[in-house]
Amino acid sequence: MTDLPARPSRRALLGGAVGTALAVTAATGPARAATREAPWPTEFPLPAGWLPEGITIGARPYAYQGSRAHGGIYRTDLRTGRGEVLYAGATGTASIGLKLDRDGLLHVAGGGGGTARIIDARTGAILRTHQLTAATGHFINDVILLGDRAWFTDSREAVLYGVPRGRPGEVRALPLTGDWQQLPDVNNANGIVGSPDGTGLIVVKSTPGELYHVSLRTGAARRITLSGAADVVNGDGLLRIGRTLYVVQNRLNLISVWELNAKVTTATLRRTITDPRFDVPTTAARFGDRLYLVNARFTSPQTPQTTFTAVAVPR
Repeated sequence: MTDLPARPSRRALLGGAVGTALAVTAATGPARAATREAPWPTEFPLPAGWLPEGITIGARPYAYQGSRAHGGIYRTDLRTGRGEVLYAGATGTASIGLKLDRDGLLHVAGGGGGTARIIDARTGAILRTHQLTAATGHFINDVILLGDRAWFTDSREAVLYGVPRGRPGEVRALPLTGDWQQLPDVNNANGIVGSPDGTGLIVVKSTPGELYHVSLRTGAARRITLSGAADVVNGDGLLRIGRTLYVVQNRLNLISVWELNAKVTTATLRRTITDPRFDVPTTAARFGDRLYLVNARFTSPQTPQTTFTAVAVPR
C-alpha cells in the first residue's frame, strides 16, 4: 500500500468539507487472525434480509457492510463476529460499495439512486449527500478514496465521478474514452482501485470481463492485457496490495489474483482463491493476512427472511 498525502482533520470535514482516506481498503497495526483467548471467527452472520454487497475495514478490527435493501450500514467486530446496525437506512435507498477513511467517515455508493453519501462511522449520522446522476437510469456501484477525491463508478454510463474531499468544490465528471466501449443494458464499470503509482485508476468492466487503466487527467481508458486467463467475467469488487490485484468474480464464486506490471499494461494470473462457503461474494476487504467478503447470494431468494453471512479466507 502506498503512502498518501496528509489527511484533513475531522473538524475540517464536519465544517463542510469531505475528508480523505485510504487508496486501498486495507488495515495496518495488530491485525492478527487470533488472540490468546480465542481464534477470531472466519464466518459471521448478517441480519436476515440485509442484502449485502459492499464491505470495508479500516485500521481497527471492525467491518462495515452496506445493504441493498434499504441503505443501512451494519458494523461487525472481527474479533468476536458480533455486530450491530450502525445506520438503519431509509426506504428507497441502497448502500452498495463503501470505503472507510482515517477520520472515521464512510463514503457510500448509492446504487440506482445515483448518490454518494458520507456517513459518520461512529454515530451513523449522514453528513452529506451528493446527487451524482439522475435518480433513474444509473447505478453508482463502487468507490475508492484517492488523493483529494472519492471516485465512484456508474455501471450504466461511461463516466466516473470524483467527489472533492477535504475542501469545497464541484463534483468532477470524468467521461471514459480510449479503449472503453459502453455496452447497453448490462453492468459495465463496477469495482475500482487506485493504480500502484497513485496517478490513475483501475476499473473492472463486469461485462464482458475486462480490466482498464484510466488516466485521472483525461479519462482515457486503456485495456489491460490479461495473461493466463481469457477474462474477469462477473468481476465485482477490486482490492489492490502493491502490484497484486484481487478481483472478486461474484457468480463464479472465486477471487482471481493478478500481478500487474510496472506500467499497468498487463496483468498475469497467479492463482485463484475459492471456498465452499462462497455464495456469490461481491466485495473483499483486507485485515491482516485475511480477506473478508460478503455473500450477496444473488442466485437465492432475496426476501426479508433470506439469511446472509460474511466469510474470511487467507489472502
